[in-house]
Amino acid sequence: MIPFFVQIKCHLGKAYQVASDIADREIASEIYSTAGHFDLLVKFYVEAGTDIGHFVNEKVQIIPGIQDTHTIITFKAF
Repeated sequence: MIPFFVQIKCHLGKAYQVASDIADREIASEIYSTAGHFDLLVKFYVEAGTDIGHFVNEKVQIIPGIQDTHTIITFKAF
């Protein structure tokens, strides 16, 4: 499994609804609310060989209330 993170900026007043929608879809490992430029930090796992760009585009960015995303791909856990 390949881990990666997505920072999500939500439309005003929609962060809890977006987080709930992500949780309901059971596509994320962990969901955190954050302070700063983004409202949520979400950890995902995909099978090796999965196109992360397509995953984010087709499973995350389609969720109502999301304004912007920033994907962080990780290389190694220490």
